[in-house]
Amino acid sequence: MGKELKIVLVGLPGSGKSTFGRQLAAVLKFPYYDLDHLIENRFAMKITDIFSQHGEGKFRDWETDELKSFLNREGSYVLASGGGCPCFNDNMDLINEKAVSVYLDVPLEEISVRLGLSKAHNRPMFSGLDQGEITLKLKSLLVLRDYFYRQAKIKLSGEDFSAELLVSELIRLIKN
Repeated sequence: MGKELKIVLVGLPGSGKSTFGRQLAAVLKFPYYDLDHLIENRFAMKITDIFSQHGEGKFRDWETDELKSFLNREGSYVLASGGGCPCFNDNMDLINEKAVSVYLDVPLEEISVRLGLSKAHNRPMFSGLDQGEITLKLKSLLVLRDYFYRQAKIKLSGEDFSAELLVSELIRLIKN
């Protein structure tokens, strides 16, 4: 793959965008970035603080600004988007215009277990929820977001997919 390749991972919170993104970047020998971390660094605030001090609307505006700026960078990379990023401000259209989007479609039960394993406190939407409430919240998010996620150029489904599988899908997509 000689030309520039920008890969943006989309999916629900807990679907593995960050973990899988790092693995994929290592296999491809590309730099890896996390959109939430880029926002935190730019505004010198944690995502939870942005939500609590400025609200979701301001966060989504800042997220879109950072996404636009990042997608205009030169070079190849893997970027993990936030779970809601593709669903606001025409971000999915922008992602598909500038990059190869990949939807990590992980079963809700698996995501619920991942989020329930002490990670929910780092995520404003799931903070303070028990396992059942996490599952219900995920179901409602999927109903709202699935339309956007399904616009991704590549969809990986299941609990366990490999970077190598995605690389073969990317090669197929590029050849076509």
